[in-house]
Amino acid sequence: MINTLVFETLGNPEKEREFKLKSLKRWGFDLIFGKINGEETYFTVELDERKAGDKFSKDGKEYEVIEVLQELPKNTELYAHIEMEMGKAYIVCQLRDEDGKNTEVLRVPAATLLLAFFKKNKLSNLIKSVKNVGISLELSMQNGAGGKPLSYEELPNVARRFIRSVRKVEKETGFGRLAFAYYGETKDKTPRYRFSWLLPTIALFDLDIAKKAEQTLGILKVSE
Repeated sequence: MINTLVFETLGNPEKEREFKLKSLKRWGFDLIFGKINGEETYFTVELDERKAGDKFSKDGKEYEVIEVLQELPKNTELYAHIEMEMGKAYIVCQLRDEDGKNTEVLRVPAATLLLAFFKKNKLSNLIKSVKNVGISLELSMQNGAGGKPLSYEELPNVARRFIRSVRKVEKETGFGRLAFAYYGETKDKTPRYRFSWLLPTIALFDLDIAKKAEQTLGILKVSE
């Protein structure tokens, strides 16, 4: 504990982030202009599941697809944020018009969607290391047996490169905390370490940031 290195990017975990329509599609959803119980509105369906003219029932509501949108409606933006309910995180997506009115188009468990997103994009290091998901998520791994952690001055280049890459990711997310203990290498040059890395959950739904976090984790050899 005493020699565990801690690096913090202070601030509140990002709760809301703006996304493009292509992000919604990357998560596996189409944005629909249609009707719910006869009233015109926007909603989402699974990617390529519906086409214009389709009608269906779900959860006691009647849906009609007027158009599968290929771009966001005029003068609207797409925002997503994380909400907590009884200890479980949900990602909530809303269309926001120029008057600030929000129309909710998606609400699903964040961990489930995030894991599917990671799998779809083959982000194996993130899949292995994510431990829990709230407004922030924890990435944690241990490789090899513990021992006495090295001081920063004693760290090899690979460990320092890992720390630098973590800090670069956190500069983009605006929040993060890394607790890192590096114990050296075994006789066969396998690194021994333990880390816990906190990041804003909503930021990992951005593919560019997720890829950078994936590459950062790949600097260290993550055990299977």
